[in-house]
Amino acid sequence: MTIRVLLADDQALLRATFRLLVDATDDMVVVAEAADGQDAVTKAREAQADVVVMDIRMPGVDGIEATRRITADEDLAGVKILVLTTFETDEFVVAALRAGASGFLGKGVEPELLLQAIRTVAAGESLLSPSATTALIGRFLAQPDARPVERAELGELTAREQEITALVGAGLSNVEIAAKLFISAATAKTHVNRAMMKTGARDRAQLVVFAYETGLVAPRSAR
Repeated sequence: MTIRVLLADDQALLRATFRLLVDATDDMVVVAEAADGQDAVTKAREAQADVVVMDIRMPGVDGIEATRRITADEDLAGVKILVLTTFETDEFVVAALRAGASGFLGKGVEPELLLQAIRTVAAGESLLSPSATTALIGRFLAQPDARPVERAELGELTAREQEITALVGAGLSNVEIAAKLFISAATAKTHVNRAMMKTGARDRAQLVVFAYETGLVAPRSAR
């Protein structure tokens, strides 16, 4: 299957460079370009993109708000967002994750890594490792004085699914969850997928956010 890519960046030269890189592969193609966030939202729908490579700083609607609008649109449920920016700070990473992004890379990334990142998020996986995501969320979403957010979806999870969601939030992989709970990795994956479906999490990174926001994972004090 060919991955349909939308490039959203206000720098025309950068879009042209990324287009050459993407179009040179056999498994993906650039179907549209956007110079601002609003245009990215419109083009994501019109071009039926699979992955949006999204810059954060753009005129008008920025990349984080555009990500939020795309992920909130039921008609664009299958669209994945890969944030690519020069502003590589933890605050921006967390803001992108909370908005629904599936991955985050700096613009200085090596070409092959960018292509692999597009493939990763297109496959429905989170680009950030569970441990890296947990560290970021732990610092900026789960401050010591933070209060859990009431989410109706939490009540939809079985006790086992809540337990496994907490372990995902703690940074464990499916294999590690399986070993800890004495179940198979396939069973752990099934529970994770069900938890994602019930909570509306687009990928594993969003399930980590859910675990912290609802208090399934206790915040750790900053060191």
